[in-house]
Amino acid sequence: MEPIGILVVLAVVLVFIIVVAVNSLRVVSPYEKGVIERVGRYQRTAQPGLTLVAPFFDTLRKVDMREQVVDVQPQEVITKDNVVVTVDAIIYYEATDPVKLTYNVADFYSAATKLAQTSLRNVIGETELDEALTSRDMINAKLREVLDDATDKWGVRIVRVEIKRIDPPVDVTEAMHRQMKAERERRAQILESDGLRQARILQAEGEAEAIRRVADAQQYKLEVEAAGQAHAITTVYNAITAANPDDKLIAIQYLEALKDVAQGQATKIFLPFEASALLGALGGIQGIFQNGEGPQGPSAR
Repeated sequence: MEPIGILVVLAVVLVFIIVVAVNSLRVVSPYEKGVIERVGRYQRTAQPGLTLVAPFFDTLRKVDMREQVVDVQPQEVITKDNVVVTVDAIIYYEATDPVKLTYNVADFYSAATKLAQTSLRNVIGETELDEALTSRDMINAKLREVLDDATDKWGVRIVRVEIKRIDPPVDVTEAMHRQMKAERERRAQILESDGLRQARILQAEGEAEAIRRVADAQQYKLEVEAAGQAHAITTVYNAITAANPDDKLIAIQYLEALKDVAQGQATKIFLPFEASALLGALGGIQGIFQNGEGPQGPSAR
């Protein structure tokens, strides 16, 4: 064989070896797993990194293991109380078994969408409108449970389900707005009434407290004045008792009292008529003048 022919053969062999080497090495990304088939039959699952396959015989299918989203298109659903609402949801899922996801379902996205729509009809159909609007967490949990059970054989785990919106009809929405407005007005009236009642109670309690304090002050004043008068009377009585007054001193005090009474504006003076006291006083006065003594002492003759 000529040298040129040998070179051509070597070149062909080298190219064949390079092609075989290139087709034998495959790279699987960190977020992927590879399903290797040999002549149309499942062979093994390739982990992330560099993997070796048989060229011309093995086929590598890469499966994305990251969490992904299925957007369920809005659809009309009838609630338990026969109200047609428009529901829009989102499904978050992640692959758990690349082999099942490859062989057990042809189009997972379409299958998950249809399954979610059917599950939404079932779950929303078992709840009333008010419950559906206020219990989204409950609806999300039920949908996740139903979808997770149904997709387990597809090698997929439903991470969570979120209801984006639930839109009632326009007339129902307007009625709900009117109801909400009436409820808020009722609450406002109740709060206003409670405020007025509390204010009146506080005002009445304040007035009662003021009256009580004034009464206490008046009582204290009377008690102090009575105590003062009692003390003054006791002091005067003790002083008189200590002085041992006689009829002469009593007569002098009687005359001074008559003098004060006569200085008034009245034209008539009524004197108490007590025979024994008056006779005693006159007897004392007579004794004074017979002894020649006056209120200031002995009189000058």
